[in-house]
Amino acid sequence: MDMMIRRYKHLLIAAFSVFCVLFTNLSFSQEHTQNDTTTNHTEAKHNDDNVDVNALIMEHIQDDYSWHLWGHTSISLPVILYSDKGFEVFSSHHLVNDEHESVVYQGKNSYKNFEGSIKVVNTDGSINEEETAKVWDFSITKNVASLLISVTLLLVIFISVGGAYKKRGVTTAPKGLQSFMEPVILFVRDTVAKPNIGHHYRKFMPFLLTIFFLVLVNNFLGLIPIFPGGANLSGNIAFTMILAVLVFIVTNVNGTKDYWGHIFWMPGMHWTMKLFLAPIELIGVFTKPISLMIRLFANITAGHILVLSLICLIFIFKSIYASAVAVPFAVFIGVIECLVAFLQAFIFTLLSAMYIGMSTAKHHHDESHH
Repeated sequence: MDMMIRRYKHLLIAAFSVFCVLFTNLSFSQEHTQNDTTTNHTEAKHNDDNVDVNALIMEHIQDDYSWHLWGHTSISLPVILYSDKGFEVFSSHHLVNDEHESVVYQGKNSYKNFEGSIKVVNTDGSINEEETAKVWDFSITKNVASLLISVTLLLVIFISVGGAYKKRGVTTAPKGLQSFMEPVILFVRDTVAKPNIGHHYRKFMPFLLTIFFLVLVNNFLGLIPIFPGGANLSGNIAFTMILAVLVFIVTNVNGTKDYWGHIFWMPGMHWTMKLFLAPIELIGVFTKPISLMIRLFANITAGHILVLSLICLIFIFKSIYASAVAVPFAVFIGVIECLVAFLQAFIFTLLSAMYIGMSTAKHHHDESHH
């Protein structure tokens, strides 16, 4: 166990670097600020008594250049841009005014936040598509900040647990945080890794533990409505895609000759069927990580949307009595979301172990000659 913890600690440090670099390089244009895109739209909302429920929900589940705390109080996060004019670093506070309306920031270019994506604008306020295409956005958005918080939290937990094993040894009964983490680690080992990978499961335990705890911690942080929670990281397609890509790489890099043989030239089949099945099996190599990516993203996002939709019933019916129905249902769904947060981490890790197990298993077939 001591060796496993030490190996896991080192992998977490590597994961910290990989995720930070890859995640910040993905420009999916999902960043969304708390303000509306134009002053006219803001005025229209104030003049109209109706609440834009769709905008309210999307504001809470999408990424942001600042971290909203309460009311008009937010934590301004650093905006990091790179273009042919070099790097620019400034606070996201410069992209909004006191009325929380999007404004132009004059740096090496003129920047404005359009529906969660920073773009270069001309003097008349129109988007300069040519210059915008040259800008690389490495900003520390709310999701990136949440990722850094979760990874730091995991590092602190497992370094302290590893230190406890070094101090007390593996034969001494665990105490404190160590006693809480050990059953969870053994659960992943005995329920996920061993049955699906086999006798060589130890090689992949650090990876599976990293996947499990990273997804689990971020799922639960997303359910906490106040800082440092509230970020919808597991509901961000960029985050789930990176996890799926890592599973894809680990699975196929460790694939045996039998694994690739079953994909390109399935044994025991007539050659005509092999020609037919090979493309299907090859497509399956890519659809497996895609299903991992979409399953986690869709389930977590759907849960957040459902809870927010129930709360918004109060504003839709414009009655305090609607809260008598909306709030209890929202609390019930919130409890279900706690279960879903664990299940999605477990299912993601379980399927990852199954894919790895299939790629590393050795089969013994007698090739039929037809």
